[in-house]
Amino acid sequence: MQLPARGELTAIDPVALRRALGTFVTGVTVVTTRDADGRPRGMTANSFTSVSLDPPLLLVCIGKGAASYPTFQEAGHFAVNLLHDGQTDVSNLFASKSPDKFSDVGHDTVHTGAPVLTDCLTWFDCSVHDRVDAGDHTVLIGRIHAFGTSPAAPLGFCRGRYANVKDPLPPGWLSSHDMIVGYLIDANGSLLLAQDGKGGWVLPTAPRRVTQGRLPLPGGGELALLPDDTFLYSVFDTAENDPGYLVYRARLAQPAALATLPPRLRFFPFDQLPFDDIPSREIRSMLRRYVRETGGGNFTIYMDSHDGGRIAMVGDAQPWDQPIHV
Repeated sequence: MQLPARGELTAIDPVALRRALGTFVTGVTVVTTRDADGRPRGMTANSFTSVSLDPPLLLVCIGKGAASYPTFQEAGHFAVNLLHDGQTDVSNLFASKSPDKFSDVGHDTVHTGAPVLTDCLTWFDCSVHDRVDAGDHTVLIGRIHAFGTSPAAPLGFCRGRYANVKDPLPPGWLSSHDMIVGYLIDANGSLLLAQDGKGGWVLPTAPRRVTQGRLPLPGGGELALLPDDTFLYSVFDTAENDPGYLVYRARLAQPAALATLPPRLRFFPFDQLPFDDIPSREIRSMLRRYVRETGGGNFTIYMDSHDGGRIAMVGDAQPWDQPIHV
């Protein structure tokens, strides 16, 4: 390789430059948003990086030649979905000009309303913090409002093709137990609980956050939930070696489904909740808080911490409230 003489200006070969830049191993992301009519839009991108932890910022570069570029220029929010090593098909789909990229890809909303892929390595739900014009791309800087990750291996990309990344998880990176996703399903002042097989009652759960508002039921069937009325309500651990909980508040889309519930499921009026038969102290405390907040019409989110936990108003950007003890 011959280097130019000091001070000598040389023309840059764009093909050679692209190949040189392509030797940097990256992950693969799908960047998503919604257009002015609320339709989901998305594209594959690998120019992604973290920017700041305080405030929590990231960036992704959007090519001006992309079909969805005008949408990203106008949108006030977006999500970055990092793909795992089993999602080369998803990467190829969102890199294509398919008119309906979301028809066979599970997605949901979490905080901003941007589509979040329900099966991916890691996702970040962001509002637009800034846009920077940069040649044939726009640098989209996002402020992170919510995120989630999994123990899957990442999908890599290098020299214009997908790459396998050996990714043994280091000790302590993730808990050995997955988080339990529970649902507070409210119907006319009653909450849905499920028998635990030991004489007690627990929240209905799902392997991961449900897609398209469909909660699978034990023994078959599903309940339809209102996607626009579902939000994260509580996050906590129950013990050092037990799985933690992500609890979402939801409402039924079809109240008539109450008459067709499996025997193991039952709706309890707020004033008849079987607290003595709910084995988890944290779940009992959370249910009491939910009943109290439902009566007042103001909801908070609880986050566990070493000093007893904190709560904040849903949708309120103010700092966490004072610690509470459950």
